[in-house]
Amino acid sequence: MPNKPIAVSLSRPVLILAGIAVLAAAVGVTYLLKSSQAPGSGAQMAGGPPVTVSAPLARPATDWSEYTGQFTAVDYVEVRPRVSGYLTEIHFTDGQLVQKGDLLFVIDPRPYEIALASARAKLDQAAGTKEFAKRQLTRADELRRKDFVPESMLDQRTEESRGAGAVVEAARAVMRDAELNLQFTRITAPVSGRISARGVSVGNLVSGGANIPSATLLTTIVSQDPIYFSFDMSEADYLVQMRRAHARTDGGETGFVGATARLRLMDETGWPREGRLDFIDNQIDRGSGTIRARAVVANTDRSVIPGAFGRVRLAASDPYDALLVPDTAIVTDQQRKLVMTVKDGTVVPKIVRPGPMQDGLRVIRDGIGPDDQVIINGLMRARPGAKVTAQPGKIE
Repeated sequence: MPNKPIAVSLSRPVLILAGIAVLAAAVGVTYLLKSSQAPGSGAQMAGGPPVTVSAPLARPATDWSEYTGQFTAVDYVEVRPRVSGYLTEIHFTDGQLVQKGDLLFVIDPRPYEIALASARAKLDQAAGTKEFAKRQLTRADELRRKDFVPESMLDQRTEESRGAGAVVEAARAVMRDAELNLQFTRITAPVSGRISARGVSVGNLVSGGANIPSATLLTTIVSQDPIYFSFDMSEADYLVQMRRAHARTDGGETGFVGATARLRLMDETGWPREGRLDFIDNQIDRGSGTIRARAVVANTDRSVIPGAFGRVRLAASDPYDALLVPDTAIVTDQQRKLVMTVKDGTVVPKIVRPGPMQDGLRVIRDGIGPDDQVIINGLMRARPGAKVTAQPGKIE
């Protein structure tokens, strides 16, 4: 009896599941084939993430100390009258530049002209008395030689002549005082500079003189060129400057007055102004631990006004050869400072001793050499001992 073929009947859901399984297997095989054929994928995994490296920038550098201070006028004068009287004239515009000797105010001179005339008349009178006493002394001397008058008469005439001479000197002093008072009615600028606003107007009675405890303030004048810059430096910085000055002078004078100072206003970049230290205070302030210093600066364009704030820097070392890296290339590990370097494709951390900033870069005093390849970009992808792909860069 012939065998009959057996018909297997599959349900519809089973056929759908089988098709999905075959399709997934085909997709997986295709992905594996493409991954194995991708160029350079294995090299990238073996080399590690890319980082930018560069040798430290080698160039001469100088350490600087910077301070904030304030500009002050070399000369500051309060203009006050030396005699009392009514103010009759004002010869300047508020805020203008004046020169030494320029006429500023005039006080009514008539009372002082009268006083001077009276003093001159008294001097003439005293001079006449002195001349008469002198002739009397001459006559008495001649008569005494002929023994016509007693010796007491000669003594009397001698004292009268001497007294008349003293009266003349007193009258001459009174006249000189009157002349001075008359001159003081014309108030001139004692220094050159910029004048402030007038403190009184014409017609006011101003007070001044030796017997006046507080004379009337008329105005003020501040000099413009040169100008002072005053600042405070710490005791440590002061000692650094003193030792440098001592080394330069071979054990002689240890003061550093005369050292060059670079300055700038608050809105200026760089250090466009140059001055010189001309004063160091004689003691350190016990409360703040600082000492006051002062530099004198040219102000020919009169762009700096007294009272303005600024910055000054002083050289804290002689020029030396330094290695510099970006400040962002330095990482902190607790108390240590490190830079990441690359050697044979491996990240090698090095402990460094950083110095001051120089034109946006950090001086490295110790810890790296001029040939080390420092990671300057991609630091977040670098781990000590890890493999990286070093790409050359440059420190600007």
